[in-house]
Amino acid sequence: QVQFVESGGGLVQAGGSLRLSCAASGNTFSSNGAGWYRQAPGKQREWVATISRAGDTTYLDSVKGRFTISRDNVKNTVNLQMNSLKPEDTAVYYCNAVRWGTPLYPWGQGTQVTVSV
Repeated sequence: QVQFVESGGGLVQAGGSLRLSCAASGNTFSSNGAGWYRQAPGKQREWVATISRAGDTTYLDSVKGRFTISRDNVKNTVNLQMNSLKPEDTAVYYCNAVRWGTPLYPWGQGTQVTVSV
C-alpha cells in the first residue's frame, strides 16, 4: 500500500512563504507524475499543481506565479514552494501520484497551512 507523508505546513502571515514536502513509499514518484491538492474548511478538495515525469508543470490559475512544484526522483519526494501566501490559501494540503490527471492512491493525512491576515 502506497503511503504519503506531507510536512512543512504551519501558520504564516499573508505575504509569507512555506515549503511543503511529500515523501512516498516505494518508487511511487519516479514512475508517475505527482500532484498537490488542498481542501479548505467546508469545501471539496481541489487540485493545485502537477509535475510530470519529464518535469513539466501545471498550476491552478490562482497560484500561478506564487507556487512552484518540484520533484526529486532519487529521494522520491515532491515539494511545493509557496510564496506570497494569501488567506484564501488556507487549507490542508495533500500530495499524490498522478496519471492522466487522476490521483492514484489513498490520501495521506495532509499538512495544515494557515495564512493569517
